Amino acid sequence: MTQRAAILGSSGYVGGELLRLLAGTPFTVVSAFANTKADAALAETHPHLALAYPGLVFDAYAPEKLKEADVVFAALPHGETQKIADDLLGSGAKIVDLGADFRLDSAESYAQWYGHDHARPELLDRFVYGLPELHRDAIRGADAVAAPGCYPTAATLAMKPLVDAGLVDRTQIVVDAASGVSGAGGTPKPNTHFNTVDESMSAYGLLNHRHTSEMEMNLGGRVLFTPHLAPMNRGILATCSAPAAKDMDVMAPLEALKAAYADEPFVHAGEMSPAVKWTLGSNAAFVTARYDARTNRVLSICAIDNLGKGAAGQMLQCANLMFGLPETTGLAVCGVYP
Repeated sequence: MTQRAAILGSSGYVGGELLRLLAGTPFTVVSAFANTKADAALAETHPHLALAYPGLVFDAYAPEKLKEADVVFAALPHGETQKIADDLLGSGAKIVDLGADFRLDSAESYAQWYGHDHARPELLDRFVYGLPELHRDAIRGADAVAAPGCYPTAATLAMKPLVDAGLVDRTQIVVDAASGVSGAGGTPKPNTHFNTVDESMSAYGLLNHRHTSEMEMNLGGRVLFTPHLAPMNRGILATCSAPAAKDMDVMAPLEALKAAYADEPFVHAGEMSPAVKWTLGSNAAFVTARYDARTNRVLSICAIDNLGKGAAGQMLQCANLMFGLPETTGLAVCGVYP
């Protein structure tokens, strides 16, 4: 059965990736909202989608048009979804939101990490946290899902099984993660200019990056998170570590990952140290882990495509669950290489 889809933020990188993925699914795009480019041909912004969406133009946001959709995908900057929450929840459509507005479990945490009060704290419990590897059953029964972005997804996939198995001290988790420039969005900024990024690498958001809050919520501990901007188009590589909770074999952490993800369609746990290139254009996540007896620490690494499993792919994976479709519908498990 074909489902009608509307996309908020269609002109951005995530919106474009979502449109690409939906072209191979039972979801039919009935509205592609992009206020800044309303009435312009979609192919002018996303020329790679011209054959999939001939004649489609961007729409200006109109609440009444949401009622024409069975599912609304919101790929908006943080703070924007809560402004139109009544429109979304009153539309009768299922909602998959990639923004951070409804990911956290408390308004206090949101205010602490995002620097302003949450406008609709009474709606936080209306949204299920959309990481299928953690909350698959809840997502299946949900009408509204808040899908996590790339950094929290990579860090959680790397560390959650190790925390659950009691292998690490969850109060001293360190996450160093590098992102491709597409993670900063399509709006030009001085720090994402080609001359700034090319042949360089930099850390940012020192000590207070807002995604720390999600990692701590998911892992139930304390996290020191340092994001880095890497000279690549897309991808996330998260290198995570924590003190070991006990002595163990060098491969015990990897065995914990293998056990946790044995039945997961998109997560591969293996001995090789993962590279982001393996994940390009896919919804796959590659993880590995080791115990280092010399430092008594556990190391865990995860690679994903920030626009795939870290954004649009995650949204589609959630929607598939919400509509009772095979979870892998429209989603590749193989990256594009080289």
